[in-house]
Amino acid sequence: MAVMTDLSAPRERAPDRLPAPLAVAPVPPPEPPRWRPWLRAAAGAAILVGIVAVAGAEPFLRGLAAVSPIAIAAAVVLAAAATCAAAWRWRTLATRMGLRLAWGESVAAYYRSQFLNTVLPGGVVGDVHRAVSHGRSVDQVAQASRAVAAERAAGQAVQLALALAVLVIAGSTAAASAFAVLGVVVAIIAVLAIVAAASRRARTAVTRELAVLRSAFSSVGTVLRVVAASVVVLGAHVATFLVACVAVGVEASPDRVTAAALVAVLASSIPFSLGGWGPREGAAAWAFGVAGLGAAAGLAAATAYGVLAMIAVAPGAVVLAASALRRRRERGA
Repeated sequence: MAVMTDLSAPRERAPDRLPAPLAVAPVPPPEPPRWRPWLRAAAGAAILVGIVAVAGAEPFLRGLAAVSPIAIAAAVVLAAAATCAAAWRWRTLATRMGLRLAWGESVAAYYRSQFLNTVLPGGVVGDVHRAVSHGRSVDQVAQASRAVAAERAAGQAVQLALALAVLVIAGSTAAASAFAVLGVVVAIIAVLAIVAAASRRARTAVTRELAVLRSAFSSVGTVLRVVAASVVVLGAHVATFLVACVAVGVEASPDRVTAAALVAVLASSIPFSLGGWGPREGAAAWAFGVAGLGAAAGLAAATAYGVLAMIAVAPGAVVLAASALRRRRERGA
């Protein structure tokens, strides 16, 4: 028997297509507190205010007035040498860690990084930008960040060791000041290590990162290149400070001035500064006073050095503007 079907009954219509599944956005990693750079900048500003309150504004004005076209030209040349050496150091470690980094790209990015570190609070924004920008270009942000961190840490370590060795061998009276600066740096590192040790997650992360860094420095050739580059960087910075000393009229034997300049450059490693200003001026006043050159002369020289250093990394502003213009053109295409 045939089964009759009611053709007049309404029939459900099949959907044209299945609904798209809901997209679940990945959870971004927690960002570091934004107050940290401002805390570092505030600390540097507080140090500067304290120095001005004690020494007055005259040494700073003297340092500003001493900047001349000849001093600027010398600082620009020395900064170019330091930047190229630092970029070579970065490229050496990045290549060792399996990252692609062209020579021209490394130099331009390092100029941009130095400029951002100088004009923005905290002194590390440029390094973060350099790591993220390189990481995105090679699709390995984490590894690129490790390369930048390794490059900065290696440079600071060699700079500290070399400067302290020179001061001790020379028997300089400024060696005590240098060890005091080193003590501050070590104390900061110790506090950070204690904080990290309190967290199991932090301990695991530190262990993992140290394993990566050990592999990066496992080659003798890599270590030698990093040390050589760091020596050039430190030498260029000290030479720039000596240019500042000549500009402000410091008259003393080269060994005494060089020892005091080494201490001032060492103080730049302290992360609590305002674009590099603060600890450097305090250390310079201290070192020059201990060396018998006068704290005011140290402040004037440090001020001139700070101005020269800012002008010398100005090519980084050009690189930054060119990068922004290129991105705008790419978005408009």
